[in-house]
Amino acid sequence: MSIHLSKEESIFRNDLLFCPDYKTIDLDHTLSNLFMQIRHEGRRVKTAFKGEYTLETVMAYMKNLEKEDAFSGVDEYQDMVKTWVRCNLTNLAFRGNHAKEKFSSLRPLHLETFLIQNVKHNRDYFTADQLYYMLRTQPEILERLNKYLGKGYDKLLHQLQSNQGLDIDTVALLHLVKNLKTDIRSQVQTRLIRPFLEKQAELYAEDILRLLSYQDEIPRNVMMDYLRILSGFHLALYFYKLVYLLPKMEQAGTRDIQDDWSMVLDVSGLLESSMSKIACQDMENQLNGLNAYIKATFAFNAVRSRVKNSTPTKQDDVDYILDLIKNPPADSNVYFEWQLKNVYDRFAEDEEDERIELQKYLQYEQDNFAKYVSLLQKERGQYQYKFGLRFIDSVSMKNSESALMIGGRSRKHGRRGALGSKLLELLVQLLVLTPKAGGGFETQSLSVSELIEQIRNRYGLIIDGTGETRFNNADVQTHLAFRDNVNALKNKLRQIGFYTDLSDAGSLQKIRPRYQVKSC
Repeated sequence: MSIHLSKEESIFRNDLLFCPDYKTIDLDHTLSNLFMQIRHEGRRVKTAFKGEYTLETVMAYMKNLEKEDAFSGVDEYQDMVKTWVRCNLTNLAFRGNHAKEKFSSLRPLHLETFLIQNVKHNRDYFTADQLYYMLRTQPEILERLNKYLGKGYDKLLHQLQSNQGLDIDTVALLHLVKNLKTDIRSQVQTRLIRPFLEKQAELYAEDILRLLSYQDEIPRNVMMDYLRILSGFHLALYFYKLVYLLPKMEQAGTRDIQDDWSMVLDVSGLLESSMSKIACQDMENQLNGLNAYIKATFAFNAVRSRVKNSTPTKQDDVDYILDLIKNPPADSNVYFEWQLKNVYDRFAEDEEDERIELQKYLQYEQDNFAKYVSLLQKERGQYQYKFGLRFIDSVSMKNSESALMIGGRSRKHGRRGALGSKLLELLVQLLVLTPKAGGGFETQSLSVSELIEQIRNRYGLIIDGTGETRFNNADVQTHLAFRDNVNALKNKLRQIGFYTDLSDAGSLQKIRPRYQVKSC
């Protein structure tokens, strides 16, 4: 049975709650579009070039720049240069699939690299908007990131600056874009709104600040990889928390509720690990909340649509809308009765049986608002659930070295929280930083237990759950599984070179990261 919804009723995405469309996300595309917004203060722009970029276009640029002495050897070593461009300087959609492979953009190593991109192959599905909103909560941090990303290039004169210590890949990218201009008429301003989960947004900005503490210690390509992983990690955390908290906020009528979200991680990543079953069950509980979240979003959208017509000045006030959901006005039932009637009236004469079936489906809901929301859920809920799973898989970097989630190909080995080696490396680099008196950070070593505690307290991720309230009555097997999980963490830290057992003494068993910051 197909329910005929209007265009407005069919819309699910609401940037007051969460900006992204639920699609499979490529985080390199997200960074490329984020750099554009940082460069142009929240605006999306297009270049004056109207064609489609290819690897051959980039090679042609390089040959022209060779005449200006920006490059040398491009003509003489074309195959080698093309391999360098392909592997180090460009992002390709469907990389490795020669039938479908398309040029998407330059690698996001610098703020200006968005100038060469094919928009249709470089879509971020509004994930960049979400990250930009989150960064805007801390303008000083956003400005510091802007300064770092734009290092070595004069934005006014459109030329490279000398003696900036940039790597060869970044210098090459800047030469490629230095003569390109944006089309001013194409600028689209991003709505400037506050993130729904403000504390989570501030946490992302704070982690960016910690990452920038290493800007003089870490090579730029490694920093950009860290930035990509950190952005995906925080998009995933934000979404997990929103799925968990939004239905509770609507029940309470306010955002001011306890944030008690947490997620169990299986650090070993092995299909048959002792921790696997516990982590799978926990992830199943997380994802089972998707349906309640989707219904809560439809409820929020329905009430906001009404506010948009009745009190336009309040249409972006999320606290006002949440209060209306909890405490609907006296005429709410009449308004949504009218909305239901509009939907029923769209059924044709030969669809009378479908209309009656829908009315029977909704008859047990407590009021017309609940009926209307259930109607939207029935028609669009399955679609949003399907693509919501794809979205969370991609921003969680599923089954990669940066994974926050892993999963097998069968029900036996379902999705579960994880801690990929690259993600672990990044988190260690962030968490070994301690604030200094007077500002800045310095690096201090951590014990394994301190690292576990900080990951739990800062991000809500559980590695050792023996002290968790929800595992108070756990059996012996569960406690043994958490012990194995801690040992798996130690092994992973050894593999990435951060941890060495020099003695049985706990004071000597410290995590020492790859990069050190003495002051910043």
